[in-house]
Order: sequence, then structure tokens, then C-alpha cells
Amino acid sequence: MSKMKNIIWPQVILFGDSITQFSFQLNGWGSEIANKLARKCDVVNRGLSGYNTRWAKVVLPRILPPTASNPPVAVTIFFGANDCSLEDKNPQQHVPCEEFTQNLKDMVKYLASAGVPNDKVIFITPPPLHEASWEKECILKGCSLNRLNSVTGQYAQACVQTAGQCGVDVLDLWSLMQKDGQDFTVYLADGLHLSVKGNQFVAEHLWRLLESRVADLPFILPYWGDVDAKNPENSLLSD
Repeated sequence: MSKMKNIIWPQVILFGDSITQFSFQLNGWGSEIANKLARKCDVVNRGLSGYNTRWAKVVLPRILPPTASNPPVAVTIFFGANDCSLEDKNPQQHVPCEEFTQNLKDMVKYLASAGVPNDKVIFITPPPLHEASWEKECILKGCSLNRLNSVTGQYAQACVQTAGQCGVDVLDLWSLMQKDGQDFTVYLADGLHLSVKGNQFVAEHLWRLLESRVADLPFILPYWGDVDAKNPENSLLSD
């Protein structure tokens, strides 16, 4: 009897900070992407609340080892909301913009060495920041406003420019959510993190970039109506 072959499930890895970590909550953008890809691949949440790119590039090889036998079909890199913290108000998370740019490049370079080419990587910029709402959150935590939307925009622009230099796609949330002067506060729950509408916005726009990368993935295992009821092994154990 021939040895049964394990099923290799492709993976999409979502790598980022709290906006990624929380994306598997009810109505989250990550759960929406996972739902679209059910029975085609695993969508893996590797969001790390509070992390910046300085820390992210250190842990990336632990999340995706260089010897991985099944490289992901796509990876999103969604950082910047913590990097852009004001140095004098939040030195723990702050990363200078120039270093932020280099960290993104380093992560793309590492992914390529781990079998994930640039055309499978998608950058996502931080969303815009609503300062009045976020200041209320800061005061509740006993600190003063530690981010500014204008500074967040500088990091978003740097992310877009770095994507062009690296040859990777980018979802520019900071610009899209403020396009034509629209009220971007509807996309935010607390001035920084995403609301239900914000999660829907990310899911919709990310899917446009992701869909072509996963379009050829087959449906894993037969549709139930196609299973040979008398001899299910013939249907379920064949390649």
C-alpha cells in the first residue's frame, strides 16, 4: 500500500502590528480575507500589538524560517503606526523614518531569501490618525498625545516610495481614506485603530491586490457531492 500523502495547505501571512493582530476579530479585515480563501489556503495572523519595524525585522526569521518547505503565496507587511510615534512622547516605539524605510527593505530582502519573491509581498501604510480621538485614549492612559497625522503621513509616503524601490505592491490607506477630503474618522474606532467600516475598507482594497496572487489556488479536497459514497477513499486519498 502506497504511503498516504499529507495535504500541503498554501499560506497567506499577515504580518504587522495591532491593526493586524486585531484583524481576526468579528468583522475584521483578516477574517474577511480568510473567509474568501476558505478551502484554498490558510490565512495566518502574525500581528504583534505595539511592535515597530525595528522589532519586526528581528522576529521575522522566527515567524518564517529561511528553510521553510512551503513558502507563503503572499505576505502583507503592515507597520508604521507605532514607528511614527513622536520621539519625545513615545521613545519606546518610535523609529526614525529613515530607519523605518531601511527596515522595510531589509524585510523584503529577507523574504526573497526565504522563497517569497517581491511580487508576492504587499506593503500596507498606516491609516490616517484622528488626533482629537487618539488624544482622549492617551489621556486615559496617563500620557499626552503621542502621534500626529502629518507625521503618520510622512511614514505612509516613505512606505509608498519604498514599495516602488523594492518592486512590491502597496495599499496606501493614509491617502485613500482621506481622498477628496472625505471624513476618515468613520474608518477609525479610537483615532488610530480600525472601526468596522475601516476593517471593511481594508478588506475590500487589499483583496483587489491579493486576488491575482491566489486566483490559481485550487479548491482543496473534493466537493462533498463529488465524493464516491461507496468508496470514499477513492475520492479523498487521490491527488
